[in-house]
Amino acid sequence: MVSKSGIARWTFSKHRWLALIGGISLLIWGVSGFTHIAMVLFGPQQAQFMPPTSTLQLQGARPLADILAGAGIERAVAVRTVASRDGSLLQVTADPMQPRRYFNPASGAELPDHDRVQAEFLARHFLDEDRPVAAIDLQGQFDAEYPWVNRLLPVWRVRFSGDDQLTAYVHTETTSLAAVNNLSKTRLQAVFRYLHTWEWVPQSMEWLRVLVIAVMVGSLVALAITGTLMLVTIRRKKRLQGSKGWHRIAGYVLALPLLMFSVSGIYHLIQSAIERPTSHLRMASPLDLGGQRFPVTEHWDEVTQGLDVVSLSLLEGAGGRPLYRLGLAAAGARPPMHEHDHADQGEHAAPSTPTTDREIRNARFDGVQPTGPALYIDAETGDVAPQGDRELARIIANRFMGASDESIAGMGLVTRFGPDYDFRNKRLPVWRVDYGAPYDTTVFVDTATGTMVDRLENWQKAERYVFSFVHKWNFLFPIGRLGLNAVVGAFVVALIVLMAGLGLQLYWRGRARPKPSS
Repeated sequence: MVSKSGIARWTFSKHRWLALIGGISLLIWGVSGFTHIAMVLFGPQQAQFMPPTSTLQLQGARPLADILAGAGIERAVAVRTVASRDGSLLQVTADPMQPRRYFNPASGAELPDHDRVQAEFLARHFLDEDRPVAAIDLQGQFDAEYPWVNRLLPVWRVRFSGDDQLTAYVHTETTSLAAVNNLSKTRLQAVFRYLHTWEWVPQSMEWLRVLVIAVMVGSLVALAITGTLMLVTIRRKKRLQGSKGWHRIAGYVLALPLLMFSVSGIYHLIQSAIERPTSHLRMASPLDLGGQRFPVTEHWDEVTQGLDVVSLSLLEGAGGRPLYRLGLAAAGARPPMHEHDHADQGEHAAPSTPTTDREIRNARFDGVQPTGPALYIDAETGDVAPQGDRELARIIANRFMGASDESIAGMGLVTRFGPDYDFRNKRLPVWRVDYGAPYDTTVFVDTATGTMVDRLENWQKAERYVFSFVHKWNFLFPIGRLGLNAVVGAFVVALIVLMAGLGLQLYWRGRARPKPSS
């Protein structure tokens, strides 16, 4: 039977042997992890949370079918109205990776190259910026400054003049601010990319990246385990002086956080290596815009009587039947922006609308539902469609999965971000559709555009929860986003200073001490 003193000697020798690689690893991931917290807490922040809206007035407008036919558009991925600086416009997506086309509903005239104009309008709205635009271009792929975690493509990269290099990434399809950068955030992103995720390693050397990171982070796990065993097996009647004493005290407090960060990090690394992170966003199949259409614009007053309609889109329902989707204003949302009214309305916002910097930051990460319910009208007959959002979500999900209703295990409306569907997806609300065997997966669909936003296999869900609650400490959500990051940041700093700093100091002292003669 191994004695307590034997365990102590063994763990002490292994702990010292691991000190150098573990201390360096802790410095690398501690410093780079802190840059992520700094980006969240101090990075550039949007000034407006809600997208621009205007009460939709289409009485007297040209029929949508005539506008599309006149432009020679027979098929389109998405057809919807959007709020712009010139009032409500008809937006048409013919190719998801190309600029959107815009039409004036009243005259039917196309506005050439207006997607660029719309992107600048949205950037100014979300950031409340009046500075001149230094550069604007369409970006069709992810890069170091706009990584894959942002999910949305293509986006317009709108950079404002100034030394801070404030840059907005705007997704006009969803009327959203996909990301916002400035010079300081770009530099922090570079540190995080090079030291924390090691994304600079070529794809052909992925196996080496995983191996080196696994060894280095594994050393932290071993350090935490051997250190804990030393605390249990080696008892001190009084506290040691100097670095040794402080290092031992730090061990009692920081051993568990070190284990949490490192074990969950390895779990995340392995799962990411098994299946490279990718966007599962899929736009709807092109709609056939031919055939007869109910002239909804001619009956607009009748159709919308008593309703606050803010958007109109054309979707495909059951059996390929076209539907008009009338999006209604969200309860408690910002009052509608009337045409040509660009004034800041923050002081008139309803209490539920995020307005302060802290409220907007929390809303971005926790999720606030910016849209309201919807009414569906048969686009061929003008009758109110029997199905609502739930029914259409089921149809869309089955269409993407090639599945039937019998495979659906459950459904629900998602109005807040969480581990399964997090803030990187950016869209709310969405419908969650859970599939049983043989699919064993969950898909999230946006009924406003007929889009599959994300897909999550059942085997991936455990890692999502571990990474969310163990690595990012989201179990502290009751104290708020600011408090959560402050607590995590404090523990990261303590790990770097007290564990890595003191530990490496003790290691080098031991190396420098003269060895006893034989």
